[in-house]
Amino acid sequence: MFRTLLSIVTAITLIIPFTISITSAEGKYSIKEMTPDVQTALNNRRDRYEKLRSLKEAGMVGENNKGYVEVLGNDPEAKAIADAENNDRRFIYMTIVEQNNLPKDALATVEIVFAQEQSDRANPGDKIQQEDGRWMTK
Repeated sequence: MFRTLLSIVTAITLIIPFTISITSAEGKYSIKEMTPDVQTALNNRRDRYEKLRSLKEAGMVGENNKGYVEVLGNDPEAKAIADAENNDRRFIYMTIVEQNNLPKDALATVEIVFAQEQSDRANPGDKIQQEDGRWMTK
């Protein structure tokens, strides 16, 4: 399973309207049922996108190597936005695992795949965490 998810041919797509899927050599993993909770998480992410984008541009948050937003300072507003974003991301990641009947330990792999996708999509100037834990500016 780990190798399947790591052999991503086309990585996760997270573009408004936040269609989410993971395509691997052995099949496609995606949100199979758009439940009200999934729709809420996707809507929340869409609604906070511009604010999160501005925090990234200001260097206040970055994309860590685990698929989540990390606050790079002590700003309470940045922390609140990052916490909300991370809660929605974790819910979406878990939904992908559950709806595709993946083992629970596949969550870590889904997180890593999303982290790579976020890193790849980062804008110039965004902070991203490398696999070894070091932060860099793209």
